[in-house]
Amino acid sequence: MEPHVAQEFLARVAKLCGHSGGLIIGVDLQKPREILEPAYNDSAGVTAEFNLNLLVRANRELGANFDLTQWRHRAIYNQKESRIEMHLLSERRQTIHLGDRKFEFERGEKIITEFSYKHTVEGFTALAGSVGFRIARVWTDPQQFFAVFHFTTL
Repeated sequence: MEPHVAQEFLARVAKLCGHSGGLIIGVDLQKPREILEPAYNDSAGVTAEFNLNLLVRANRELGANFDLTQWRHRAIYNQKESRIEMHLLSERRQTIHLGDRKFEFERGEKIITEFSYKHTVEGFTALAGSVGFRIARVWTDPQQFFAVFHFTTL
């Protein structure tokens, strides 16, 4: 979620929790590009299959005509924004039809399909705090790659 959308989401959750409620939520923590990019560009192709499934669904549910063999998955880490950006890159010049609309893609042109933000413990605590949550406890794995937060409402 974009940071402002995450804040809005947390605000809605805080409202649902009400007075003396709580939230347990897991987040992906910031880590080096050398760890993130290989994880999202995994050699088994699991993430690529997940990403390309968007085109499968567009074909099935929206009547599009994506040829999956002409698209390639690529994930890059945008360090400035602290997020992974998942792309589908066109392998050739092509025209995609979606209903009565058509979309032209050049070779190498991309569709951005996902942003996956990475947080710090302090940053996520502040984000949740801005909407009324108070941190009760946080757990991380030994490498501090992931965190599970327990927040309470006031």
